[in-house]
Amino acid sequence: MARRREALAAELEAAGATHAVLYGANKAGPAVGWITRWPATREALCVFTPGERDVLLVNFYNHIPNAARIATEADVRWAGPKPMATAIEELERRGARGERVAVIGPLGYRPYAALAALASPVPLDDSYTRLRLRKSAEELDWLRIGCEFTDSAVRAVHEQARPGTDERELGNLAERAYVGRGGTTHIHYFGVPVPAQWPAARKIERGDVLSCEISASYWDYTGQLLRTFTVGDDPSPLYRELHDVADAAFDALFALVRPGATAAELVEASAVIGDAGFTTRDDLVHGFVGAYLPPVLGDKTRTLEEVPDFTLEEGMTIVIQPNVVTPDESAGVQTGELVAVTADGAERVHHYERGLLRID
Repeated sequence: MARRREALAAELEAAGATHAVLYGANKAGPAVGWITRWPATREALCVFTPGERDVLLVNFYNHIPNAARIATEADVRWAGPKPMATAIEELERRGARGERVAVIGPLGYRPYAALAALASPVPLDDSYTRLRLRKSAEELDWLRIGCEFTDSAVRAVHEQARPGTDERELGNLAERAYVGRGGTTHIHYFGVPVPAQWPAARKIERGDVLSCEISASYWDYTGQLLRTFTVGDDPSPLYRELHDVADAAFDALFALVRPGATAAELVEASAVIGDAGFTTRDDLVHGFVGAYLPPVLGDKTRTLEEVPDFTLEEGMTIVIQPNVVTPDESAGVQTGELVAVTADGAERVHHYERGLLRID
């Protein structure tokens, strides 16, 4: 936590700002939790000034006792009916009128305008994202817990789902594997050929092919595991080929992951997908943990944006997730997982078995 505060103070100095407001609401805006440990519930603002104690403003009022137990290094207060007005009072007390004040998080236009009447807001989201890219040894320790929770969720689906299980129940199986041990749900998606964000009431049937994308969290440290299952039967030749290509793409990307590897090299390694006559629907690679982070890459057949000038560094965590589909998207598979970038290359932080799995 001390290193985080020092790093944020350095970013403020580089931006010519003397204070910062970090904002989060409805569990979005992870900067508040990163600097205070409080994962924003309804709404939270943190007033940060190097050398001073943080003020954490929390709504709802009944959330304050819990926030005070968690954010022990901050002065926790009620945000009041107009949270930015309360934050502005604190900033004015700290001498921020007319100064440059950094802003991190999804602050709405009305509170932003209110802040601008006091000081000169300086967007600092890009700097914050840069700080989150590389994980410390302590963060990786917590992340391994989130990955183990995620592995347990996929194992529960693999071992307990049956023909006749509906998609809503799949989510219940996944959550029961970690909620009782202190984990929280980030996502659990199920479907074909790309996992759906909202479950249907349909039951999986013998002969189906089911893909999943599951992320369970330990605080802000979230795993991500993607697997595909045949249901009650062996895969058809098409699905076996799709998954063989996905595995080959994963292996090619995994072998490249190291400090100094570029986004362009990762995209180039995905050529095996197009060479086999297939394409993708989801991202091929994305940074993860603390937010949806750079680099966000499509495969060579589906680059929605220009490939960024981005280089991997030690301590980064990325998800490799070849989601291989037929050109008409009538069939597809999903596989992959979160990996850590180490000095020696990619490290698996998940340990669930790979391959095209089967539910009986």
